[in-house]
Amino acid sequence: MRLDKFLKNSRIIKRRTVAKKAAEDERVLINGKIAKPSSEVSEGDIIEIKFASSILKVSVLNLDENTKKSNAQEMYRVIEHE
Repeated sequence: MRLDKFLKNSRIIKRRTVAKKAAEDERVLINGKIAKPSSEVSEGDIIEIKFASSILKVSVLNLDENTKKSNAQEMYRVIEHE
């Protein structure tokens, strides 16, 4: 699954265009490497997102193409939130 789509489906970032912009601005890392919006995300990957004043690090648990809002948080596990 594409990175921007994963961030949107998991509800980590609410809009795909915002997720795409964050990746283009080099604020998203997958397994420690700068990721593009089209980078492939796999189960077990560690995604780190730099927001304005905080950093969110999550582990990808599953890739669900169609998920409901109530199940979105089951797609990842928060490792660290600064």
